[in-house]
Amino acid sequence: MTETPFSQLMSFLDTLPEPRIVMNRDYTVVGANRAYLAHYHVGDLSVAGRKCHEISHQFSRPCDEEGESCPLKTSLQTGQPQRVLHIHHTPRGEEHVDVELTPIHNLEGEIKYFVEMIHTVRSASATAEGELVGRSPAFNRMLEQVMRVASSHADVLLLGESGTGKELVAHAVHSSSQRTSGAFVAVDCSSLPENLFESELFGYEKGAFSGAHQRKQGLVEAAKGGTLFLDEVGDIPLNLQVKLLRLLETGTYRRVGGIEPLRSDFRLVAATHRDLKKMVAEGRFRQDLYYRISTFPILLPSLRERMEDLPLLMEVLLKRVSTDHALSIHPATLLCLSQYDFPGNIRELRNLIERASLLADGDVLLPEHFPDPCEEKLESLHSIQGFSDIMTIDEMERSYLEWQMRYSGLSRKELAERLGVSERTLFRKLGKLAS
Repeated sequence: MTETPFSQLMSFLDTLPEPRIVMNRDYTVVGANRAYLAHYHVGDLSVAGRKCHEISHQFSRPCDEEGESCPLKTSLQTGQPQRVLHIHHTPRGEEHVDVELTPIHNLEGEIKYFVEMIHTVRSASATAEGELVGRSPAFNRMLEQVMRVASSHADVLLLGESGTGKELVAHAVHSSSQRTSGAFVAVDCSSLPENLFESELFGYEKGAFSGAHQRKQGLVEAAKGGTLFLDEVGDIPLNLQVKLLRLLETGTYRRVGGIEPLRSDFRLVAATHRDLKKMVAEGRFRQDLYYRISTFPILLPSLRERMEDLPLLMEVLLKRVSTDHALSIHPATLLCLSQYDFPGNIRELRNLIERASLLADGDVLLPEHFPDPCEEKLESLHSIQGFSDIMTIDEMERSYLEWQMRYSGLSRKELAERLGVSERTLFRKLGKLAS
């Protein structure tokens, strides 16, 4: 019996190691390869015949009608492949997934099917597990950029305020790259003395200077086959920036006191909280070095731009507090902290929780245990009724939204902008409150 074009397509997809599904133009899944069934299929539920948004998001409507980006709809409009980062429901819970969708045309040039490849993002978590966690739109936009650049060889420049987690994001770039089996070498440029810059970065030969009793491997050599992370690259003195530029331009270096050029082999990820463009204009940072390291800039959102992640981040940080008993956050505390700007970002949140755990005698962290951000709000917070001491993240989110709508005085559009979500997403969440 001669195979149909569709059965030929499915036979081919079954040979591929990545999970893939096939959909038609109305979002209905018409097939899934073996890798998908092994990785995502649950029990005896049939995949074929169900809507893609029902399977992946548990939505009754397409993603774009629920505040998410829909690659199928965009591909229908443009005729081009699409790539997005989503949070999908899986047998292991909610996970970030990198979705690549490709349209399949018939002989007449019309789109007949869509093949969607789904890659689970292991370097970040949508739940309170792991190091790099988040699920807000601002976090997901940043993570999507990480996944786009990670598999390439391009240099990456991480920008953003201090305390936003640049080293964790640098680790995510490394662990999602082809160099994940190599070393991740972090260099704090702000703490590296100027007189030791060359010897620490490039190493030195025995007898190169007084006290050099044996050859020392430099950090560039230690990063061979892996990733070199230059944190606070904006703090490198101007006279030393030319040495870094030469390393990046030529791919070679010499140990201090050495003669033979050595070839470097690392992927560069640099980070800074400084405005490098302004520093270039002021002559404090080399323009040629700036263009060399900023092949793919990624802006990390501040905590106030991803307040939707606050309950999740607090749950993660609470697990890391060293106490002899489990701690929880009172809902009034969450409401108080959600009104704080966090100039120190996640680093400040971590320190506030650590201090609160020392101030608390019980198991629940109250607003009074956070005197700096909560002192002015204690009276209004104590007037809020109906909170239990322990709540799930979903319950805290519902309570928070109810409180915001009642007391913030913001319009729905203004509240959505402050929360870092689309107005449509906020509308959907508020609709759940009313249901």
